[in-house]
Amino acid sequence: MSDLYATLGVEKTAPASEIKKAYRRLAREYHPDANPGDSKAEERFKEVQSAYDILGDDEKRAQYDRGGFDPRGPGMGGFGQAGPADFDLGSLGDLFGGLFGGGARPRAATRGQDLETVVTVSFEDALQGLTVKVPVEAEAACSDCNGSGAAPGTSPLACPDCGGRGVVSNDQGPFALSEPCRRCRGRGRIVETPCPTCQGVGSERRTRRYQVKIPAGVKDGTRIRLAGRGEPGRGGGPPGDLYVTTRVEASPIYERRGSDLVIDVPVTFPEAALGAEVEVPTPDGRISMKVPAGTADGRLLRVAGHGAPRLSGEGQGDLLARIRVVVPDSLSNKEREAIEALRDATQADPREHLVADG
Repeated sequence: MSDLYATLGVEKTAPASEIKKAYRRLAREYHPDANPGDSKAEERFKEVQSAYDILGDDEKRAQYDRGGFDPRGPGMGGFGQAGPADFDLGSLGDLFGGLFGGGARPRAATRGQDLETVVTVSFEDALQGLTVKVPVEAEAACSDCNGSGAAPGTSPLACPDCGGRGVVSNDQGPFALSEPCRRCRGRGRIVETPCPTCQGVGSERRTRRYQVKIPAGVKDGTRIRLAGRGEPGRGGGPPGDLYVTTRVEASPIYERRGSDLVIDVPVTFPEAALGAEVEVPTPDGRISMKVPAGTADGRLLRVAGHGAPRLSGEGQGDLLARIRVVVPDSLSNKEREAIEALRDATQADPREHLVADG
């Protein structure tokens, strides 16, 4: 007999909980249903089951450790129980649960995969919100056989080898071996006349188009979830979800800061020095904004409630007007005379603090 501890990949001193954990992991990895047609995986699965039949039983493990365990059965030094060849799947219900369903449902109901797609919207549409159609290529039930895999006018039949159970039992002398049915691969049914469209698979890749509501105020990178619009589930499982990531194009005039919008507002030197009323654009239309006298270049003036809509639906952010004092490239004679007069009348030195003492 091979080293059963090595078969399970544990030390001889491993506690029962570690042995059980190793068995569960290996059994899931090498189970025939997870490796259809792989004879090596099936043989490895039998070795793992055989090792656990002994090491998972305190009495058998103690005798094995003493070197006195004989797996050949009663009258030959054994325990009078099924030995390493016993693979009755009924004893694996706690391990495989929904995977075999006690033999009646060999395939577990599995949730469909989630899908991802990207939609690009303009800055203006992102502020206002809109509904777009998004094409998504995904698995879907075959349009001709409605997912049955059988040609139109026919139906799948219960597998004659396993009677629709998905598993078969083979007598091995005093032992019983239960394993997934090879003919139906554990499905419990067979298709005698496959659907010509999907070749009996029951599904096909199709492009579906979904209407996706983009909420007002959506930001670049926001993910929108459409429940149940992903890949279909298998074995009666629920479908996955569709996630739509929004890409928002840059605005030529606005900078986004959360729900606030920043805009550069050019003003002349007289407007900044003396104060003025200027018009600025907002998502809601043009408004009049007061520039206080003595406003410096780069100052941010906040206009409440004229930013981007909040995704929470609770109002809007603010508009932040960044003042930019414009210096003219050229001057008329009148402008030059006025600026020279201002220079001559100016007494304050803005660089006085830069001059070293003494």
